[in-house]
Amino acid sequence: MAKLHQTKTPPIQEQVLQAQASPSASESAEYMSNPWDFLDESRKDAEEISRKSLTYAQDCWFRLRRNKTSMLALCVIALMVLSAIFIPLFWGYSYEDQNLNFANIPPKLDIYQLDEDTYVYITKEYKAVLVSEKGDLLEMAQLVNDDKTNRIYRYEVGGKPLVIDYSIYFNARKEMQQLEALERKGKDILAGQVRFLQKYEHSWEKDDVVSAHELELIMENKLTRFEVSYDSQVITAHKTVSNHTYIWGSDSLGRDIFIRVMYGARMSLLVGFMAALINFVIGVFYGGIAGYFGGRLDNVMMRVVDIVSSIPMMLYVILIMVVLGPGLQSIILAMSVTYWVDMARIVRAQVLSLREQEFVMAAQLLGASTKRILIKHLIPNVMGPVMVSMSMQIPSAMFTEAFLSFIGLGVSAPQASWGTLCNDALMGLSSYPYQMFYPALVMSITILAFNLFSDGLRDALDPKLRK
Repeated sequence: MAKLHQTKTPPIQEQVLQAQASPSASESAEYMSNPWDFLDESRKDAEEISRKSLTYAQDCWFRLRRNKTSMLALCVIALMVLSAIFIPLFWGYSYEDQNLNFANIPPKLDIYQLDEDTYVYITKEYKAVLVSEKGDLLEMAQLVNDDKTNRIYRYEVGGKPLVIDYSIYFNARKEMQQLEALERKGKDILAGQVRFLQKYEHSWEKDDVVSAHELELIMENKLTRFEVSYDSQVITAHKTVSNHTYIWGSDSLGRDIFIRVMYGARMSLLVGFMAALINFVIGVFYGGIAGYFGGRLDNVMMRVVDIVSSIPMMLYVILIMVVLGPGLQSIILAMSVTYWVDMARIVRAQVLSLREQEFVMAAQLLGASTKRILIKHLIPNVMGPVMVSMSMQIPSAMFTEAFLSFIGLGVSAPQASWGTLCNDALMGLSSYPYQMFYPALVMSITILAFNLFSDGLRDALDPKLRK
């Protein structure tokens, strides 16, 4: 009978018995056998918390710092904000200072050496500007004669004549029209018949047949646009230097592009931050009230949101500008009227899910007022999505302001904005691409930095994405 009562130990029980027989279990039993013995030194810190407790804000900042891309974007944003605030305060030029003598001067200068310490730069309008060897713009050379018939400028520098002959390309273009007409008649074009080819391209024999297309390529790529002679001697460009007077060049009115880009950054950043702040205040409280009370009030408030969002923002801008006139205040007001609806929807959705939580019910049972529940309990718990939405609204507002300024609905002259700078540079894009390049580059970098920072902030504030 004893053997009948003996059963085989299940595998799980065997594992329990082995665990009890392990050294750790025996040690625990040894310590518990005599509770009056002193605790071993190696076991005193067994239950010590090794990681310091962090608040929600500290934990978010810790995770944000680990995102190197977001921290780099934050540094770019901080640098741009500080530059927009302080550089215009001590820069040598204002955004509205203009000098027509130095109009359309690029950042790089091909200078010609006249004497030992006399240098000149020839603009694309074939004007002569005296410069230093390091690239400082001094003054316009003294114009003696403007021969428009022969396309020749005559200046006097140091008592000697400086002649700029810009008829070469125009004469070649006129000759090309005649040669193209000759080719269309089926006749061959001999190299010896082309005057500019014999003068500026010596690789062709006089009896060689050349096509109009080949002549076009030679004229566009190898033919010089003008010829400079000083004291009856033809001179060529001495070297290329940086423009020390206007480091990013000047525009068509001789205004410094660098300081205008910095001032445009100030305007765009101001619009972005102001629009985000106003949208935050309106959207958070509007969406919070709609989500907390719910029912008919929520239905009415959301229908107002739908009506506001159904009207295009461009119509708001036009109507506001009719009343207030064009300017920065009209753009900020138009964005404040329309941008808050997205924030209100986000906050309403979050509050609808949070108002049924236990901490809200506890506050209601303790007699907390609606205002206190919203401000102290609900709004702080929706700040994560709200902050992400705010950081994404800033670059959106900046781009909208640049677009409105580009089409002429933004700031008025002579104030500078990234949009107005791009609009001013549009007409001379092929001749002066730098005037479009710098404001577009700074605007792109700033908006990209805000977008990258917004992505990192979203990851840091979302507990579900915590690793």
